[in-house]
Amino acid sequence: MNLKSSVNEMGETVTQIFHFKDGQKKTIDGIITSSIKESTFTQFKTTDGRKIYINPNNVNLFEVF
Repeated sequence: MNLKSSVNEMGETVTQIFHFKDGQKKTIDGIITSSIKESTFTQFKTTDGRKIYINPNNVNLFEVF
């Protein structure tokens, strides 16, 4: 289910930096905003063809550019 996140207002693609609970950071470029789906795992597609799943229980915050 797409909860129509406000990130969709930023454009067709965005870059997100995920800050994980263990202190690691992961930057993901080219996220297609229309592909973001939030459920048990947040999932999205990137412009280079990847499909990524993030467990939100392991994330403290994320930055969107």
